[in-house]
Amino acid sequence: MMLVEPAQNEHVSVLLEETLSFFPSELSGIFVDATLGLGGHSEAMLMKCPKVFVLGIDQDKEALSHAESRLRKFDDRVTLVHSNFENLRDVAEPNTGTPIVGILADLGVSSLQLDSEKRGFSFRFDAPLDMRMDTKSSGETVAEFLMTRSEEEIANIIYQFSEERASRKIARWIVERREKGEPVTTTTQLASLVARAVGGRAKDKIHPATRTFQALRIAVNREIEILEEFIDDAVGLLSDGGVIAIITFHSLEDRIVKRSFLRLSGKCSCPPRLPVCSCGAERKLEVLTKKPIVPGETEMRLNPRSRSAKLRTARKIAN
Repeated sequence: MMLVEPAQNEHVSVLLEETLSFFPSELSGIFVDATLGLGGHSEAMLMKCPKVFVLGIDQDKEALSHAESRLRKFDDRVTLVHSNFENLRDVAEPNTGTPIVGILADLGVSSLQLDSEKRGFSFRFDAPLDMRMDTKSSGETVAEFLMTRSEEEIANIIYQFSEERASRKIARWIVERREKGEPVTTTTQLASLVARAVGGRAKDKIHPATRTFQALRIAVNREIEILEEFIDDAVGLLSDGGVIAIITFHSLEDRIVKRSFLRLSGKCSCPPRLPVCSCGAERKLEVLTKKPIVPGETEMRLNPRSRSAKLRTARKIAN
């Protein structure tokens, strides 16, 4: 498969060829795309594997609508569900009469979301600070999060989820504005505040607010919180020989995937002197990627948003 220059604002599925390489064309059964997005990975799977049926899950109704149009040509080989991937078991269990041979989770934010002038994911547009993947949910927005959390909580979230060294300064300035009756409620306000707090150099490759925006998005969508449980559920649902593939865009996400795969491949992480294993290590998986697969230079040039992507895969072994 040859990479071609994407049109402006066109969503490009990250590590597409590399992900597909773990699923042979003769595969037969259900492929669960747990974070469907705009359906690029699912479309490629349906084209490569004519005996595969896709169960696509996404919490973003707008993304689901786009994916439905994209996958309509596959007719009854596709079922789409509006839900969060934390509900994987509830969504997928009714389909377990057919073997689930693959599960994919691409944890990135789609171009549809990043390029939206209203969703608040990007500081390129002046918009309300929302950043919820599901805008119809009752979950709090980033603006609400910044209004209700203490300075310490905000600083800890920004540092934990982005390793931003100026997290305490950023949090202090956010709270100082709030106490003056000028809360941070828009993308432009937050980006400007962070840029001043962090500073920056002309040679910096990313905007100084990038890490803070990422951390707050992860927090309000509970992305880290639900990842480990999702992996356990996914492995429980897979048929023997089925493959789980996860694409991450953040070092903390990648560490969780790596640690979970090792635990589920039977590698105990308990201290050597502990008399009984307490980490839950149990051999259910064969790890297929000893090191994560990352985009090549060509993909990163054509799709700069892929630069931090890492793919890890594992195969379920027979009990």
